[in-house]
Amino acid sequence: MITSKKLYNLYLIADKKALNISSNSITDKLKNSLFPSPNWKFQKLLRKLEYHNNCKNKGVYKIYYIYLKYKYRNLSQKLGFSIPINVFGPGLSIVHYGTIVVNSAAKVGKNCRIHVCTNIGASGGSSKAPQIGDNVYIAPGAKIYGDITIANNTAIGANAVVNKSFIEENMMIAGNPAKAIKKIDINRVIQYIDTN
Repeated sequence: MITSKKLYNLYLIADKKALNISSNSITDKLKNSLFPSPNWKFQKLLRKLEYHNNCKNKGVYKIYYIYLKYKYRNLSQKLGFSIPINVFGPGLSIVHYGTIVVNSAAKVGKNCRIHVCTNIGASGGSSKAPQIGDNVYIAPGAKIYGDITIANNTAIGANAVVNKSFIEENMMIAGNPAKAIKKIDINRVIQYIDTN
């Protein structure tokens, strides 16, 4: 969770790295200004809203916070995202825009790579949602729901239905219902991290 300006900047750096957005050269800067990534725009706004919600939500800043919420809601609807604040750790990579629905009670660690048509939610009217570790890859169409825990360094396969906990690290899980398939090296799946 972003609790200071320093953490806010660290989250932005980690997210930018995760999305492979470079601004080192003049060409990169020109490309980013002429053809901005909608997902990067969304993630920057997500982090800014988190920072203002957690750190600067009083007095005169309240007006700016309300404005950010308005912008965030509009961009979320445009891209098909229903992602509440303070759920994802640093290093988030939303690969494509399209339907992604996340429950506000869910918690996802650092370096999550998430694809379209995914859902992370509660189950059966419960307020408890998945608690997902660090370095987790969520493939297109995955449904993760209920009072469950997903271990660090896990890859969740396309269209998997995950409704029970998986506490063993370095595993690929897939299927309906999901089951452990095989051991994996998460660095081969999420290439911008270094778990060694």
